Amino acid sequence: MAAALTAMDSIQKQQGLSVSTFLEPRSHPNGPCVIADKTFLGECFLAVSGCFECCIKCLGGIPYASLIATILLYAGVALFCGCGHEALSGTVNILQTYFEMARTAGDTLDVFTMIDIFKYVIYGIAAAFFVYGILLMVEGFFTTGAIKDLYGDFKITTCGRCFIMLTYLFMLAWLGVTAFTSLPVYMYFNLWTICRNTTLVEGANLCLDLRQFGIVTIGEEKKICTVSENFLRMCESTELNMTFHLFIVALAGAGAAVIAMVHYLMVLSANWAYVKDACRMQKYEDIKSKEEQELHDIHSTRSKERLNAYT
Repeated sequence: MAAALTAMDSIQKQQGLSVSTFLEPRSHPNGPCVIADKTFLGECFLAVSGCFECCIKCLGGIPYASLIATILLYAGVALFCGCGHEALSGTVNILQTYFEMARTAGDTLDVFTMIDIFKYVIYGIAAAFFVYGILLMVEGFFTTGAIKDLYGDFKITTCGRCFIMLTYLFMLAWLGVTAFTSLPVYMYFNLWTICRNTTLVEGANLCLDLRQFGIVTIGEEKKICTVSENFLRMCESTELNMTFHLFIVALAGAGAAVIAMVHYLMVLSANWAYVKDACRMQKYEDIKSKEEQELHDIHSTRSKERLNAYT
């Protein structure tokens, strides 16, 4: 600002212009702010300064912690839902193509029906946490405004305790989802290891029985061995490798969602504590101001009584 004022003074001395020449609004055919026209330097400086202060004020009201947690939550949910859905579809193709499994007729609960149920659950998770992320972001804006203004209304953030409880429950739920997602990663890792050992060790006869993973019942025998043609085609296909890595990315997305929930818990708890302290401080200031006003009224009344007594 000092440099700008110095430049204005030097231009004023060179051109013989007064301060009012810089600050007086005037029209220009090329626009209101033309740096080449020295007479508009003052109003250009004022306009830029006003825009800068406005931008700083707007940026100061953004809840950056909630924004980071929301971005992390959306990224984790997107990875989990998108990659998990495609990995389940790839699992269905692998079971039908290489393990020669077929859907059971009727309403029997088989592995394919369970996979369809998991897909619908993924749709629900994506929609629910999209809305929940927006709600937490809005609550962050309200809370940030209440924190920066000590005279804000405390009722704006009364839903903070509810969000803390919900976020804690969702964090536990995502921990369970993360543990559950690690199961197919473990299964595909075993299958990938068998394929790798088959290519490294000649003459190895390894088998993979789906009964040990609970995919089929004990009475059914769905076993595939390294000597079979289906096993060799499955190991050579890119579908197995793609499905395995999709499950890994889905597991990483679930872990990111857990981190986002923990971040939200810290943000909500800190905001609640700050707003609660601000509310207590406001009540203290109100009581103090009321007592001072009462003391002032008492002294004024006594002074009037003494004055009346003397007169």
